[in-house]
Amino acid sequence: MPQIEEPSRRFSVHARQDDHHPAQIVEEASFEAAALAYVEDFHPPADLGGEIQVVVCDLANGHEHCFRIDLGGGEPQPCA
Repeated sequence: MPQIEEPSRRFSVHARQDDHHPAQIVEEASFEAAALAYVEDFHPPADLGGEIQVVVCDLANGHEHCFRIDLGGGEPQPCA
C-alpha cells in the first residue's frame, strides 16, 4: 500500500542556546522532521551530553515547540 505524504509546511528553526546559529527556514511535514532537518543541514554544536536543543516555529500559525535531539539516537524529544 503506498504511503500518503504529508504536505510540507514552513518552519523557522534555531538552536535554543546558540546565538552563532541564526534561525533557518525549513520545509518539512512536521515539527519533528523540521528539527531533524535543521540539525542535519546546519550542524549546531552539541552540549557536553551530546544533545542539541532546537526551537521550531510554524510560520503559518506561530506555534512553537522545543526539542532536544541526542546525536547518538537521533530521535527528537520535547525539551524539559
